Amino acid sequence: VQLQASGGGLVQAGGSLRLSCAASGRTFSSYHMGWFRQAPGKEREFVAAIDRWSGRTTSYAGSVKGRFTISRDNAKNTVYLQMNSLKPEDTAVYYCAAGGIYSPRVYEYSYWGQGTLVTVSS
Repeated sequence: VQLQASGGGLVQAGGSLRLSCAASGRTFSSYHMGWFRQAPGKEREFVAAIDRWSGRTTSYAGSVKGRFTISRDNAKNTVYLQMNSLKPEDTAVYYCAAGGIYSPRVYEYSYWGQGTLVTVSS
């Protein structure tokens, strides 16, 4: 599966952005999907995950819980990350990923998008 992330940009603290990740192929619904982020000089970290098929199960990093929402539309082969109440520390390149295991761990995901930059100004 090929993934294409979009929707990043520059936003003021307290603002909102919605990231999208479009997937190619007919098997999108069979993949667990995740969002990760990497700030300059830091390791890639987990943001959110959503399970395959129905997408009823989601999980979030503590730092974004209550502010970010992950969702998926299998008919459009797309996963979203709605980000509200953004903070300067949310500044990072955000990556979407697809894998066969529902997990917060980077190495569990086999397919990665190219990343989209989110910059939050104070």
